[in-house]
Amino acid sequence: MAIEQVQNLPQQYVTDLGVDYGKQLAGLTAIPLDTSRFAPQVAAQDALQTQAYNLASQGVGAYQPFITQAQQFQTDAAGLTSPTAYQQFMSPYQQDVIDATIADFDKQAAIDRRNIGLNAVSSGNLGGGREGVQLAEQGAQSNLDRAALLATLRQQGFNTAQNLANRAFGQQRLLSGDQMALATQVPDLQTADINQLGRLGGLQQAQQQAILDAQREANRLEAFEPYERLGTYGSGVASLFSGNAPFGNQSTVTPNPTPLQTALGTASVLSGIFGGRRSRQYDEMGRPIN
Repeated sequence: MAIEQVQNLPQQYVTDLGVDYGKQLAGLTAIPLDTSRFAPQVAAQDALQTQAYNLASQGVGAYQPFITQAQQFQTDAAGLTSPTAYQQFMSPYQQDVIDATIADFDKQAAIDRRNIGLNAVSSGNLGGGREGVQLAEQGAQSNLDRAALLATLRQQGFNTAQNLANRAFGQQRLLSGDQMALATQVPDLQTADINQLGRLGGLQQAQQQAILDAQREANRLEAFEPYERLGTYGSGVASLFSGNAPFGNQSTVTPNPTPLQTALGTASVLSGIFGGRRSRQYDEMGRPIN
């Protein structure tokens, strides 16, 4: 006996859509994706960051010249503390001034001595004891005055040179201190420059990174857009397949009976004859379900 099977088939347009979806899926997935277009990228260092790096590397030990110069100033200052330090500040014209001043003094002393002689002549005491006393007193006083004048000139020269030496000593110490102060400020100043350049360069690099990320995301969306579109297409086709069953076409399939089915059919007939007619139902595979 032939077994009738009832199949719920989707409508033809749904089947056609399924076939079309399968072809598109096979064709699309057969093409390899160029993943390099949306591979992560790292923005290169900005020029300001490079400048900051170079400044940091070149600035190592930049304070050393200032320290070296400060040490030299200290050495020069130490040389000005010796007892003979003033000599290098003596005026090269000091001796000329002394010689000229003493020459004028001697000239005036000679005039004084001549005046004594003239006075002795006019008073009639030329060659007398009074003239001799006056000349002796004038000579002694002249020598004292000459020595005092010479000492004064030399003391003035010494004092001037000593003051200049002291001033130079103070200047050397001051310069040394300035150089040391600059040496301590150099790292801080360089650090400030490096930090500023680094911050500005970091902003530029972050902006460039954002551009790269945006481009990568755009490339990814472009690459996966066919897949997303086909996925939407496939979801629609799947919904049609699942929702079309109750409304599909029904077809009856009558397969050729097998020996087992024939035997079961005979037994069913006999059962109907001897036990009364009873309707039985079968599933899609031909198996009785009641």
